[in-house]
Amino acid sequence: QVQLVESGGGLVQAGGSLRLSCGASGRTFTYYAMAWFRQAPGKEREFVAAISWSGDLYYVASMKGRFTISRDNAQSPVYLQMNSLKPEDTAVYYCAGKLSAGSVYFIKEYDYWGQGTQVTVSS
Repeated sequence: QVQLVESGGGLVQAGGSLRLSCGASGRTFTYYAMAWFRQAPGKEREFVAAISWSGDLYYVASMKGRFTISRDNAQSPVYLQMNSLKPEDTAVYYCAGKLSAGSVYFIKEYDYWGQGTQVTVSS
């Protein structure tokens, strides 16, 4: 059984930084892509960033420049470096992995999900 486990969330002041990490345990795969989504209270889960097996990067335009997704290799944890955080970035951040080719932007494309890590940005 595959488990994705996020860590690194917490409480930070506006303008601060956090680095989220997503690791996989159990049966491992070479994912076509790994991604971060987030869900704020009362809102739908939304795409944040993704990285493909070949290292291609995908971002929501509004977050590009503040958020950086990365990994060391195809089997290493995936990171999300978040800088210049704003109160509106407050959400539960989820890691997801997809096994097959296709769009990286949609929730339904992903096969595995973590439990999420809370990020709270105070003003």
